[in-house]
Formats: sequence, structure tokens, C-alpha cells
Amino acid sequence: MDGHEELTTRRLSLRRPTEDDIDAVLAIHRDPAACHHNPSDALTTHAEASERYVRWDALWQDRGFGYWTVRPHDAAVVLGFCGVKPMDLAGRPVLNLFYRFAPAAWGRGYATEAVGAVVEWSAAHVLDLPLIARIRPDNLPSQRVALRAGLHRAEHLDGPGYDGFDWIYTAGPRS
Repeated sequence: MDGHEELTTRRLSLRRPTEDDIDAVLAIHRDPAACHHNPSDALTTHAEASERYVRWDALWQDRGFGYWTVRPHDAAVVLGFCGVKPMDLAGRPVLNLFYRFAPAAWGRGYATEAVGAVVEWSAAHVLDLPLIARIRPDNLPSQRVALRAGLHRAEHLDGPGYDGFDWIYTAGPRS
């Protein structure tokens, strides 16, 4: 996949998920705290996690990018997931930035580090789609991560999402 299957940062390794990561997909997505702001993403069974993995893998096969599994360099534990996928926002094609981490990994800067790597990668490799992040108004930690990664509020794009009203952050020019 043109060398995009792995990104590295100072502390982290972001790798294309494999079937071996299905248990981590389930563990993180069944944690009520991890899915608090996006309850429609919550999973309860291994079959649901397998289905999610199959969708993620299909995106990789189709587009050559998608969501990465985030681990520290020195450990096998999955801290979370971070990546991008094409979607429509208000009738416009965009690249949606996704990040979800296990609560045990919160507050250590892992999300900021991973998101920064994905934003940088996207700016260099997916030039045809503007990068956005959809964030609930009360999800302050996620908003801070987006801002630290260089995204900014685009209030004119705010609107209803799957689980409620979304504030939109964009890496594109302010307009």
C-alpha cells in the first residue's frame, strides 16, 4: 500500500489493523466511556467487532488508507485507533478524521500525537479531499486534540450527525 500501512511518531506506531486486532476493537468500542459521545459506535459482541474490522479492511483495500491501530513503540497493547475515511458532509466529499482511545490511555498525549501524524499524512497524501473532524459540542477533550493538531472550528458546517449535533473542525482554510 505504498508504505502507508505504518506511521511512526516519537512514541507511537500506527499500523494498518489486522484480524489480530479484533479483540482490541471490541474492548475499546464496548467501553461505555470510550463511546460516550458516539453511542452508535458502541459494540457488544465479537461478531460486531469482526464486522467493523472487515469494513476497515475494505477501506484499506479500496483506498489504500483508513484507520490505524495505535500502539506504543515498546509495547503490544493497543491504545486506540486513529485514521481517516471519505464521506459526505452537507453534500460535499470530505475526509473524516476519526480517533478513539481506551480510557486507560487518556491524558497522556497519545491522541494528540497520533492525530497529528494522521493530519500530516493526510495533507501529503490525500490532496483531493478536505480534512474534517466531527465532534460533539460537549466533548472538550476531543476538541482540544483537534485544535492541537491544527484544525479549527468551521461553524458554518456544523449540523446533525449520527448521535447528535456535530461541531465541525477542518484542516482547510478558514472560510
